[in-house]
Amino acid sequence: MLNIVKGTRFLEAGLPVRELYVLVSGSIQGRTGSFEMTLEKGDIIGLCDIAFDCHSVAYTALEDCMLAEYPYASIEDLTAILVEHPEYRHFFIISAAHLCHEILDHYVLTHFDCSGLYDSLLSKYEEYKELCTHFHISPKALPALETLEPLALEDDIPGWLSSYYEGIAGISSQKLLPFEEPSILTGFLMKLSQDLHMILDTCGVIDDYQKEVSCLLLSENRLDFFDLFTDLYYRAFRAGEDTLPLAASLGKQLIQIESSPYIDRSLYQERRSEYLERCRILEETPPEQLREAAQSKGTEALADSLEQILAYGKCDEELAGEFTECISRYKAMLDKNAADDEARKLRLRITKLFYQVYKNAFLQSVSDSRIPPVLMMFFHFGYVDEELAGTEYASYLYSIAGQYHGNETQGIYTMYEWLLAIYQGKKLPSRNEFDTDYEAHLRELRVSGKITAEEERRMADDNKQKVLYEMDNLFPIVNKTTFGRLSTFCPVFSEHNVLKDLESTLVTPAKAVDVINSIRSSDYSAFYRETVFTKPEMGISKEFVQVEILPDIILLPNLGTRGVMWQEIEGRRRTTPSRMLLSVFHLENLSNTLIRLTGEYRWEMCRRIQGARWNDLTDLSLTSEYFDYIQFYRKNHELSTDAKDKIKNSLQKAKNSYREMFVQDYLLWIQYEGNGSPRLNKVSRGILFTYCPFSAAIRTRLHENPLYKETLDRYDLHTAQKKHHLDMIFQKLNKSGTPVPEALEKQYQFLSS
Repeated sequence: MLNIVKGTRFLEAGLPVRELYVLVSGSIQGRTGSFEMTLEKGDIIGLCDIAFDCHSVAYTALEDCMLAEYPYASIEDLTAILVEHPEYRHFFIISAAHLCHEILDHYVLTHFDCSGLYDSLLSKYEEYKELCTHFHISPKALPALETLEPLALEDDIPGWLSSYYEGIAGISSQKLLPFEEPSILTGFLMKLSQDLHMILDTCGVIDDYQKEVSCLLLSENRLDFFDLFTDLYYRAFRAGEDTLPLAASLGKQLIQIESSPYIDRSLYQERRSEYLERCRILEETPPEQLREAAQSKGTEALADSLEQILAYGKCDEELAGEFTECISRYKAMLDKNAADDEARKLRLRITKLFYQVYKNAFLQSVSDSRIPPVLMMFFHFGYVDEELAGTEYASYLYSIAGQYHGNETQGIYTMYEWLLAIYQGKKLPSRNEFDTDYEAHLRELRVSGKITAEEERRMADDNKQKVLYEMDNLFPIVNKTTFGRLSTFCPVFSEHNVLKDLESTLVTPAKAVDVINSIRSSDYSAFYRETVFTKPEMGISKEFVQVEILPDIILLPNLGTRGVMWQEIEGRRRTTPSRMLLSVFHLENLSNTLIRLTGEYRWEMCRRIQGARWNDLTDLSLTSEYFDYIQFYRKNHELSTDAKDKIKNSLQKAKNSYREMFVQDYLLWIQYEGNGSPRLNKVSRGILFTYCPFSAAIRTRLHENPLYKETLDRYDLHTAQKKHHLDMIFQKLNKSGTPVPEALEKQYQFLSS
């Protein structure tokens, strides 16, 4: 017998199944994911996991308990318990029925709540758009809404399963006699365990879905409905409108958010307090002061901005007239994100004309030493019109246009500065969407007869043609991609796309460099490339050394949510920077985005180096080992059943993309594992530690953790061998009085990082 004191958590999820327990007295709570149930006298603890290696449920005593403990390692042990203790057979049957009833009820309720949440989000946006129409304000769109879909379960539980177990639970005790036969009862309990796992796994998928979409109600990045409605409330209140319907809607939202188990309590309290405080300030502000604030004065320089831009670019009458007319129509649209055919065609037409105007203005600017601020607003932010941008936002853009720039020495460029660098011959054009570089493009034109060999040679050295290639092949694609909402994309700066404070979302060189340095402080070798060092006159025929090549980061003129890792090298040289692209106003977490891009870069760089053998396990590499791990995870004996289920769910979310799976693991690696908070399984952790090792400071901190010790010891041994090899070379050079080459000294420092 085993006595458990109230409050004791005596079994954790993940521990191996080695015993079964009969609850003799007291009560115990079982919990896994969002499912909770209470076990009482006669219930069997561990019954849910008898067909598996590990417990999936954690158990905590709700009061002082007494348990009968029985060793359990296999199905034979279960049969032995039922044979030796026939009085327990009835307990097993009743406990199984109780457990199954609770879990099936949880599944039904969770599924119902999930459908209700999805419908609630859709109706909430319709309500928001109706309120915007009422107040004559252009509605904004949430990026996550564009990809929101109802829950789709690939492996939902079959409909008959619920009726089957409900039927068994309803059978009278006299009719349960066949189940009391040990072999029949053992088989029934093993099938029950498998079915319960299937149901709980399905509930886990539903929970993950609800957690993911609940960020639309309230999230740390403020791209949520609560922010949409509060922003509309503040604007309508300042304009003197009747905000009672809005206040009522916000009150309902607060109740829904407070009751959601998927939203952080402290975040809810913080946002609620902020909302109530701003409401108090608005109510105490005199009406005339509110009206003045709503009618903010713009600067005289912003008057007729579009005319200034078109005149500067020397756009012909047809282009200028059509672009002006399209912008006027766009300004007049109340819902600029409308999905109807007319709105879609207008956005597409504006997009095409925008790049023509941008091209004309850029070519004029390359010989201009004093570019007007309105043009810099156009080049850096996509600004074209003060009314479309909103007076408040237009004034802010004007205030920073003269000072805002990248930092070429640190590899940070605005799109305008990047195009200028290509025009000046400092950078090569990027590859196009078909992975064709500028030289290959010219070769294709010559082969197809569109240009002559002489024209090919001339265009190869023509920087104007290079920059036009970049503007035609890179700029439109990545501008739309980084924006994030592909179906509603329009490249001009518009007030309705401002979902967060502009100043807080502006990506400056300092912000980008801080994040890159933070990544390097964890994954110290992230941007290092292997190259060959030779010095025959010193007796060094061939040594492999690492050289750090930091990425070029290009900032696109839009307000967006995504980053793009466009290419891992420049041309064919492996010691050239990769190219990463972001929105100049980045609405998501900048750190998360750049960590993700670094993960994508690591994957693509390895593929570039390995070539056709990128997934060949006979040539060990990051991609080949990770590919093998995901492809054969079901047969991997190092992975628990729970770990395999998680991989299966993650692979479904990643749409069977191995690269996306790696990037997700890399995010966890940098954000959690480096801080000693395990999130990965043993196999994934081993691969990442081998190819993306932590810096010396983090390795020292993790050395005492048993999860990392074996991998760290292996890493230290491998590094010590490389350092010993260099030590021997240094000794040889010192004896001959030859100075140690700087490249080898840096390699030694790299190995000590």
